[in-house]
Amino acid sequence: MRDQSAAITPPTRAEPDLAHHGDAEVGAGLIDLAVNVRQTPPPAWLADPIAATLTDLARYPDPAPARAAVAARHRRHPDEVLLTAGAAEGFVLIAQALRGIRRPVVVHPQFTEPEAALRAAGHPVERVLLDPADGFRLDPSLVPDDADLVMIGNPTNPTSVLHPARTVAALARPGRVLVVDEAFADTTGGAHPGEPESLAERRDLPGLLVLRSLTKTWGLAGLRIGYLLGAPELLSRLAAVQPLWAVSTPALAAAAACATGVAVEAERAIAADLAADRDHLVARLADLPGVRVAGRPASAFVLLHLPDANRVREGLRDRGWAVRRGDTFPGLGPDWLRVAVRDRNTTDAFIEVLRETMEA
Repeated sequence: MRDQSAAITPPTRAEPDLAHHGDAEVGAGLIDLAVNVRQTPPPAWLADPIAATLTDLARYPDPAPARAAVAARHRRHPDEVLLTAGAAEGFVLIAQALRGIRRPVVVHPQFTEPEAALRAAGHPVERVLLDPADGFRLDPSLVPDDADLVMIGNPTNPTSVLHPARTVAALARPGRVLVVDEAFADTTGGAHPGEPESLAERRDLPGLLVLRSLTKTWGLAGLRIGYLLGAPELLSRLAAVQPLWAVSTPALAAAAACATGVAVEAERAIAADLAADRDHLVARLADLPGVRVAGRPASAFVLLHLPDANRVREGLRDRGWAVRRGDTFPGLGPDWLRVAVRDRNTTDAFIEVLRETMEA
């Protein structure tokens, strides 16, 4: 068996800033390539139900209809769904509810909020760092056998790597909670039906919690809506520490609308357009000397390795462009940047500015 200790990195004194997120990079007048939220206004089938709730806010939120709609989308029972105020709340609930966890492990590089939530709840966190030279490929043998909580993103933010479902599923075992962050699952697969490599409909894996977000594809970051999928007995532990009426009535309307067949069909069309735009971005980046895309991007963003990336990021900002720094993600460093996939015209303009900035 592979030496697990070689891949496990305890926190060091030079800690990445886990609280730094892409919105901190954005400012007035900047073209935003730092935040992975789709910027197109919501379609009428989504905006209208949200707006309709504004005349009915005197009543407390009732999550039952939205929970049933989400459950039906994923072929689950409603008691296998827990609605949350965005995916971030899900991480906090996990950290607060699972107080008996002895050895939590977070697979990095990935979204920093899972580890931040665990730390805030007093958990000692271990990190498994995936290797950029290996395309950030997941090797389940790197995770300690006795880890009783494992957190991983799929597709992973910021690497944009989509791990095979069978590889992620290999991390599940009795006595372990496996949290798979699928906040960007609906961005994958292009025009193919379904969401390749998603575990959202798996009910046979012990301890599995799948976390989903509706804020990315539908541009609802300000509304805060997401959900967890898992066994009822596990979700009941999380629900016990969730504040009352945590999800607002407008957010519940959004959850129900995004679970319809119309929404799923629209997601597939968006994913297909995104795949084409992403391929265009990757192809243009390949023309720039010194720029490397690690791994095989599968989501709404691309991770770049280039020398002196922090200087380049500041230069881009001076020229009116915001990109996401990479050195706040464990396992990366100052030579990494994350760039959101946008339309081809925006990409072409960005590539020229990036070229100028690198040569300056």
